[in-house]
Amino acid sequence: MDGSADLRARLRAVVAHRMETDPAHDLAHLDRVWTNAKAIADDQTEMLVLLAASYLHDLVNLAKDDPDRHLASRRSATESEPILVEFGYSTDQVRAIQHAIEAHSFSANIAPETDEARILRDADRLDALGAIGIARNFSVSGALGRTLYDPADPFAQNRPLDDLYFSLDHWKVKLLRLPGDMLTETGRRIAEQRTARMIRFLEEFAEEIGSSLPQSWVNY
Repeated sequence: MDGSADLRARLRAVVAHRMETDPAHDLAHLDRVWTNAKAIADDQTEMLVLLAASYLHDLVNLAKDDPDRHLASRRSATESEPILVEFGYSTDQVRAIQHAIEAHSFSANIAPETDEARILRDADRLDALGAIGIARNFSVSGALGRTLYDPADPFAQNRPLDDLYFSLDHWKVKLLRLPGDMLTETGRRIAEQRTARMIRFLEEFAEEIGSSLPQSWVNY
């Protein structure tokens, strides 16, 4: 098994060559997930397992509006196996990495059963929050042709939320709820810090469009 620095470089090279990217799922996203994962990990974490899972979890990346998106993490896990074998991972390590990859996905609905899987899931979801989360949300929404917000009712006080049409609605539908869905204490703490930044942004956003942020958006 290679040293972790060399192994990371090799993993980055593989995904840079093979992974189909979108504005929110690229090599920079993988680097941030690895940074988040290291911040959450403790002395009991199998770091080589977590490293590979961090860089291979989006090996198969399907668009958010793809009907097969819920299968992407399973396909990523399958396609990771020959890479991991070539890199010298043991059979047990390969299975642990594949489980973490499969279970990281929101849409796959697979429960993480190991510390590494729980850490990866939290690390990936942290990248949807904070300043980076704001940038990613609007970038992806723009790529999908979604409207920034509903000018008649920006914060959906008198209409159903519709994050397939309004990018701002996605904050209330999913993003602001993520801290309560974290599986590790450290992940939850970081998520709460990043969500507080997003609330500050929303307050300024509301002011600039001549509105006010409803309390229901603050009490996430």
